[in-house]
Amino acid sequence: MSNKLPPLNAVKTFEAAARHLSFTRAAEELFVTQAAVSHQIKALESFLGVRLFRRAHRTLLLTEEGQSYFQTVSPLLRALSEATDRMMAMRASGALTVSLTPSFAISWLVPRLSEFSAKYPEIDVRIKAVDKESGPLDDDVDVAFFYGRGRWPGLESCKLHSEYRIPVCAPQLLQGTHPLKTPNDLQYYSLLHDGSRQDWKRWLRQASAKHVNANVGPIFSHSTMALQAAILGQGVALGHTTLARPDIESGRLVVPFKTAMLSRDSYFLVFPDEDVDNPKVVAFKAWVMERVMKEQNYLVGIQPEPMDGSYE
Repeated sequence: MSNKLPPLNAVKTFEAAARHLSFTRAAEELFVTQAAVSHQIKALESFLGVRLFRRAHRTLLLTEEGQSYFQTVSPLLRALSEATDRMMAMRASGALTVSLTPSFAISWLVPRLSEFSAKYPEIDVRIKAVDKESGPLDDDVDVAFFYGRGRWPGLESCKLHSEYRIPVCAPQLLQGTHPLKTPNDLQYYSLLHDGSRQDWKRWLRQASAKHVNANVGPIFSHSTMALQAAILGQGVALGHTTLARPDIESGRLVVPFKTAMLSRDSYFLVFPDEDVDNPKVVAFKAWVMERVMKEQNYLVGIQPEPMDGSYE
């Protein structure tokens, strides 16, 4: 079988001109000039070694060879177009694997996921919970949520909310023998840590809290564990605003002090550089950023008072 194929652009131009029997209308359909159409037809005729059109009384007609060629290539181009549409539809639909920590999945993505599914029912979202908050994406992951400063080689990153750390506790800790009224009152309660004790140390230092020992209190591997312990009245957690928001809105947690520590780190949506035009990724990114914009000016029901040197 011969592998000698005609230039596809010239064949596409010929098909449009033959269908309309007009170079002018073909040019309008293809968004090119009439001269460009004429040039493509001449190139195809030179390639094939035959004339495809003839003019008679200001009318454009197909030659016998042109009519035969049109009847052959027209269904082929239509089949190629349909196959391309099907392939692009498959790429825009199907599974989208999202990688993120359990804390962020439970507190942010999962409660909102039904909105995305309603808007894009053809995309089947698969949640992959991981412990890592940054690093290379696994081969089966399309997009991920990372916590950091937005610089990961080979990945596009889109910042979500600016992130604050705020003390949160069960409502009953605002009453009783030692109600939480000032940061110094934290000395009467356990400090609940997520990951390390450094965040509480920074917050206490910037809040000028005295007699509060940040070197004690349980340490949890996931932020949601610390928040759950706070809900149960086991102490005071230093929550991420993004993660703590649902529990504050529901009343399970309260914010005892209108102070907040702005973090250098934030949550980012990330995906490989080469997938910037992937329809599934584009759709998910657009939905996430639209959702974020609606929440941007609403910081879990408080007006934070940033501290001096408010960055962690």
